[in-house]
Order: sequence, then C-alpha cells, then structure tokens
Amino acid sequence: MNPMQPLLALLAQTERERDQAWAEAQSAAQSHQTAATQMEQLLVYRREYEQRWSKQFQSESRIELVHCYRGFMDRLTQAVEQQERVTAYALAQMERTRVKLAEEEMRVASVRKLIERRQQELRLSADRQEQKQTDEFGSRMAWNVNASPFIAGGMGLPRAA
Repeated sequence: MNPMQPLLALLAQTERERDQAWAEAQSAAQSHQTAATQMEQLLVYRREYEQRWSKQFQSESRIELVHCYRGFMDRLTQAVEQQERVTAYALAQMERTRVKLAEEEMRVASVRKLIERRQQELRLSADRQEQKQTDEFGSRMAWNVNASPFIAGGMGLPRAA
C-alpha cells in the first residue's frame, strides 16, 4: 500500500467538505442578497405609497381614507420590519458560512502541507537508502579490487611478478 494513500484520502475528504462549505456560503450570500433586495423594494414601495397619499390628502382627507391609509401603512411597516429581521438573519447566516468556509480552507491547506512534508521525508529517506546502497556497493568493489591479488596468488600471499 502506498504510504501516502491515507493522507490523499484525507485530502479528498477535506476538499469535499470545503466544496460543500463553499456551496453553502454561496447559497447564504444569494439568500442575503434576495432578502436585501426584497427589503429595498418594500422601502421604495412604502415611500411611493406615502408620496401618493400625501398628494391625495392635500386635495381630500375623508376620515375613512385616513383610517384605510393608516391601517395599510401599519401593515406595510410590519412587513418592512419582518423583512429587516429576515435580512439580518440571512446576513448572520452568510457570515457563519464564510467563517466555516475559511476554516475548511485552512484544513485543506494544513493537509496539503502535511502531504508535502511527508513526501519530502519519503524523498530524504529514499535518498539516504540510495546513498547507503551506493556506499555499500563502492565498499564491496573496493574490497574486491584490493582482495583480488591476495586471492589470485593463493593462500593470501602476494603473487610473484
């Protein structure tokens, strides 16, 4: 088994979790944008409604119309306040998902750094092993070259020339 396999599996898992966190952050950002847009539309509508009715009240101000206007404005104000809460919640959710995404990015970076260190350790170990084998081979070759005259001359004595 490849000694890096568990770390590569961990990296794949952390990347999947990071990608999920990214998708959640994108969704939360979209939800916040939608809520903020809806709130702005409500505020614009309320301003336009107030302007229309202020003109209406200048020309005619029957009490029934004033009550109708006030009732609708109260409901519209409640809708704006509710949308403000929805927007605030969406903003908080967006911030939470951004924090989670940053944490997941940090985890991915940490696992990648660990993999780099392990790969470097494996390379150093392989280099040391290769150097050891080269040294042993060189030592054997030197021993064989130095031992050859004694062996060839018989009984460990030097050969006559």
